[in-house]
Amino acid sequence: MAKIGFVLSHEQFPAPQLLEFGAAAEAAGFDMVWTSDHFHPWMDNQGHSGQAWITLAALGRLMPRLPFGTGVTCPTFRYRPTIVAQAFASLGVLYPGRVFLGVGSGEALNEIPAGGGWGNYQERADRLVEAVQLIRQLWSGEWVTFQGDYYQVENARIYDIPPEPIPIYIAAEGPESMRKAGRHGDGLITDSMSALMPDMRDAFAEGARAAGRDPQAMPILAEHFVTVGGQAEAVEAAKTWRFIPKAWDTFVHNPDPRAIAQQATSDISTEEVTRNWLVSPDPDEHAESLMQLFNGGVTEVYIHSGQPDQFGVIECYGREVLPRVRRMAG
Repeated sequence: MAKIGFVLSHEQFPAPQLLEFGAAAEAAGFDMVWTSDHFHPWMDNQGHSGQAWITLAALGRLMPRLPFGTGVTCPTFRYRPTIVAQAFASLGVLYPGRVFLGVGSGEALNEIPAGGGWGNYQERADRLVEAVQLIRQLWSGEWVTFQGDYYQVENARIYDIPPEPIPIYIAAEGPESMRKAGRHGDGLITDSMSALMPDMRDAFAEGARAAGRDPQAMPILAEHFVTVGGQAEAVEAAKTWRFIPKAWDTFVHNPDPRAIAQQATSDISTEEVTRNWLVSPDPDEHAESLMQLFNGGVTEVYIHSGQPDQFGVIECYGREVLPRVRRMAG
């Protein structure tokens, strides 16, 4: 069944507002939410960066129904995988069956300033695979001794284990990362463009089959940037998300959100930022764009709007877009 979620951005809004947005998303009929997990925002002018796990713990009380998780947590540098395993096990005990863990290889702006260090792509990818293996072992509730290339644990046990398993979804945007996500994850997190690229999906499927899994049975989560309105609203949103076109080839290695904001403002036009967003006041266009993703094999779409008026976006989707999609999807 196709599901529609909402993104709660720690970079752009303080935690108390995110709680209000999450409650509003549940009331509007969204199926789930995720929140970003950052130490610093991508750009200094985004202005916020609350602790994601605390927000999720509070959200679970305000939203009695919706599943939730992170999009995404880096479990390898500023966080050790043992602590990630403990934190999400605790969330799973508090909210059984409602928690997922999204993981990725991190960004320098989060890992270096927090004192966690940094590495090249291969090290980051290898650390992520090792961290996922360790987290899963710890979630068994058994005593664990683990001797990896990056993490060594002796006689560790998590005593409070959720009654239902917590899925681990791995973020990926390139072919190698897609293969790793298919091989080691319970599902994939990616952007809405990559989610429809045949070569990316083929790489994900290849990794899944190498692990003896059926890629058709694995969740595909896609982050979908939208603007409810016209170009004026899109340009306003783009001012706080200007880094996006160069996020993973340039800015992922920059540890300073002030420098990222300065370079992004200098080098990237707002038109370039919004080029791949859905920008429209028409709910039919929003519904059709979601159906394109679902028809392409995406199972969960997470709506991400950079607009200051998040309540307006949530209300529009709840009133106009979600009912249309559900009718179209049968």
